[in-house]
Amino acid sequence: MAKKKTAKKKYSKGAARKVAVVMREFKKGELKSGRSDAKVTSRKQAIAIGLSEARKAGAKVPPAPRRKRKTKA
Repeated sequence: MAKKKTAKKKYSKGAARKVAVVMREFKKGELKSGRSDAKVTSRKQAIAIGLSEARKAGAKVPPAPRRKRKTKA
């Protein structure tokens, strides 16, 4: 049987540029988080901020993963 191809996440060049700019800020220690203005120390958080800003700017970015709700039995 042939393997089924899975769809790969696609990010636009604009989104990649935005993340690159945010990562430079992060490496310099200048990246701040949201309203609290706390310094970002996590690489993953920095990437998430870059992707979020790219979405707001209208770049082609896959939707953010949805959280699953816990259901009571």
